[in-house]
Amino acid sequence: MNFKKVAPIAAAVLAAVSYTQAAQASERVILQVDNANKGIVTALSRQLGGEVKLEADGFISVEFEGKSFDEIKGILKNPHIKLVEQDFKRTPMALYNDDAGNPMVDQLTPYAVYQSQVKQVAFNLGAAPKVCVIDSGLDRSNIDFEWGSITGDNDSGTGSWDVNGGPHGTHVAGTIGAADNGVGVVGMAPGVPMHIIKVFNAEGWGYSSDLAYAAQKCKAAGAKIISMSLGGGGSNTTESNAFQSFVDGGGLVVAAAGNDGNNVRSYPAGYPSVMMVGANDANNNIADFSQFPSCTINRATDEKVCVEVTAGGVDTLSTYPAGMATVASLTTSNGAFAASAMENVGTASGATFFMGTAEAVNSGAAGKICVIDRGVISFHDKVKNCQTSGGIGAILINNTAGMLYGTLGDGTANTTSIPAVGAAFEDRAALLAATSATVAIEGGDYGYMSGTSMATPAVSGIAALVWSNHPSCTGEQIRSALKATAKDSGAAGKDVYFGYGIVQAKAAHDYLVATGCGSTGGGSAITLATTSYNSKGKRRVDLKWANATGSSVDVFRNNAKLVTTANDGLYTDTLSVRGTYNYKVCNAGTTVCSSTQTVVY
Repeated sequence: MNFKKVAPIAAAVLAAVSYTQAAQASERVILQVDNANKGIVTALSRQLGGEVKLEADGFISVEFEGKSFDEIKGILKNPHIKLVEQDFKRTPMALYNDDAGNPMVDQLTPYAVYQSQVKQVAFNLGAAPKVCVIDSGLDRSNIDFEWGSITGDNDSGTGSWDVNGGPHGTHVAGTIGAADNGVGVVGMAPGVPMHIIKVFNAEGWGYSSDLAYAAQKCKAAGAKIISMSLGGGGSNTTESNAFQSFVDGGGLVVAAAGNDGNNVRSYPAGYPSVMMVGANDANNNIADFSQFPSCTINRATDEKVCVEVTAGGVDTLSTYPAGMATVASLTTSNGAFAASAMENVGTASGATFFMGTAEAVNSGAAGKICVIDRGVISFHDKVKNCQTSGGIGAILINNTAGMLYGTLGDGTANTTSIPAVGAAFEDRAALLAATSATVAIEGGDYGYMSGTSMATPAVSGIAALVWSNHPSCTGEQIRSALKATAKDSGAAGKDVYFGYGIVQAKAAHDYLVATGCGSTGGGSAITLATTSYNSKGKRRVDLKWANATGSSVDVFRNNAKLVTTANDGLYTDTLSVRGTYNYKVCNAGTTVCSSTQTVVY
């Protein structure tokens, strides 16, 4: 699977305290003032016990200890002050964030762990299913794995499975099962047994026959889950049959939808036996690169040939082969902030100096950390001007919402040597108000990638976590539980982007506790596939379903009950006119139903 490597972030934004808590300790206000009177107002603020945090065109920001907003307004009644306003805190608008810290010395929890409720479910390691990771190998240099429970195989010509063929396989494996050991990151199922199959050659690709053979090796190794962050065009029966055989044996196969942002079907994710996974971001939005193939092939609709669920796959922090990633950290007198590594390994500490857009050399930056706005000239030229001015490090702030990711040029194109990091626009005010900063970029064992390649191991690890508490389930029952309890996102109901929604570990666990997963199929959601065709001049639709309970089912067409019929898995509807028809099948007399399948004549 193609993937987009994103510059790593070492420290997430610290959580903001509530307004009530902040008001008890200190209050920060904005004073609108004519530039001509700014000196008078600044002096007055200091006389009254305020600390000036920021001076800008037409306003200043002042912090007062131990005073409420109303008290500050009372003491700042001055004709030179146009308006007194609260200076509210702003943080990046992510619903979920990685833990703050440096993964080289701390253990961080990636945002997708919180987003998918993983922390709310205990992992039963003793009953955990083995996960088979088919990828580019898992590099033994990373200490964040329980190596005693990891085995592997090589395919012809790929080299040792525990020597990386690039960082991709190590990154994927860390999302599944990085150990809970106090350092690095923690996986969805920490320490889960894994079997690694290295299928990619030195050029970074393999064949469908390699995957078919790998599926056999996964089964022989005792794996119950296959995780594949890979894919390509075209299907064949050999590959399809290999994964169907694994599923028929009680296993679960998970694969990436693809990263081209279109509706093309990628394989092996496109086989009905394989659970197709899309990617979402930390704000529960679909990733713009996540592929979204239709659920209909040759007029036959099957929910298992399109995206079924999504998980976090944008800016995913995970394991790398040792030293192959770069880790950035940014701490200031105002606290720690998220940062992206741009270039130039090293550490610099000092007072800050705001250079605006840094379009010219400025001697005021000598010996200081340059704080620079994005815009007008290139990142490289900004940092170069900082360095030429005597600056010892640089912080480049985005000019739109979100983190600034960038580089200073490859090879000889980069003529700078001071460490430079990107920062989020949402942190601009706090960074400009900081009086000192430390910028660091170092080689590391943890880094960020984006792609459905990153969402796929998240789902695989969550499946292992849930399955560890319900070992009597089959893979198909785990698959159904994840879909039945996914958090609906995007358009209401199942859609081609999210499928059923974002996986939720706690909800899936609770679902299986309530319904069970015995041989009756009580733990599985009702599935429905439709096939439309013409026969003897009539328009017909075959409805095929599975996992309904009881002796009969209700069949609905366009939200009206069409018929109550035997629960034998098959019903044929005859249509008299062209149009769009929506079908679903429910346990008779209940609201327990399949997803809606659409047929257009």
